[in-house]
Amino acid sequence: MSTVSGPLTDAAIMLRRNVKHTLRNPVAIFNAILFPVVMMLIFVYVYGGAFSVGADYIDYATPGMLMMAVSYGLSATATAVSEDMTKGVINRFKVMDVSRGAVLTGHVVSTVVRTLVALAAIIGVAFLLGFRPSATFPQWLAVIGILVLTVFAVSWLTIAFGLAAKTLESAGFATVPLIMLPFLSSAIVPADKMGPGIRQFAEYQPFTPIIETLRGLFNGTPSAGYAIAAIAWCVGIAVVGYAWARAKFTKRA
Repeated sequence: MSTVSGPLTDAAIMLRRNVKHTLRNPVAIFNAILFPVVMMLIFVYVYGGAFSVGADYIDYATPGMLMMAVSYGLSATATAVSEDMTKGVINRFKVMDVSRGAVLTGHVVSTVVRTLVALAAIIGVAFLLGFRPSATFPQWLAVIGILVLTVFAVSWLTIAFGLAAKTLESAGFATVPLIMLPFLSSAIVPADKMGPGIRQFAEYQPFTPIIETLRGLFNGTPSAGYAIAAIAWCVGIAVVGYAWARAKFTKRA
């Protein structure tokens, strides 16, 4: 077996293992896929009429709901990583001569796959609620690219949280700031309608340029400035998360 095919095969095995664990965990499925849909229905049907955003609220809210879907499923990843580290699973893998990098890669890929299913569900429900984007085919490809890059970046950061946590409870709690960030962004209402302090935080936190990039792409009027900021944030988060995760994994495993 080549030096490349070995780790890839191990990563595929880890991916299959993590997917099976997710399918057997109804709480993880609900938090990652169903709860974002419920939140979208609540914001559009219950609260949507109270917000003045200068457009149909479903068109404004869909990019923000996509970011919420990204964040809602992260606690399951952090908990799964922490469980592997605290219950001796990694030691079993070492005895089985499984590639060390494949363990982390499997968690990243399974998180990306699970989140993409949730994002597809959000977009499907949005269309049922009247979402009518003006994006061209290349702009749709850009939307997919931004979403995949975002999920990939926050997945590595979440894995680092799970590796740094000492207990399963603290691993799940560590993702709370990431879950709250979309609420403190332009996901629900424009940042310029927020109060002092919160408005500045919303404008300069990482999820706002990502959401505004998606919003511009869906509207057919993408902003280069937001897109550059979104990509820079994603790359920075991915690099920090990967470096932190590798360092923690090497230390603990």
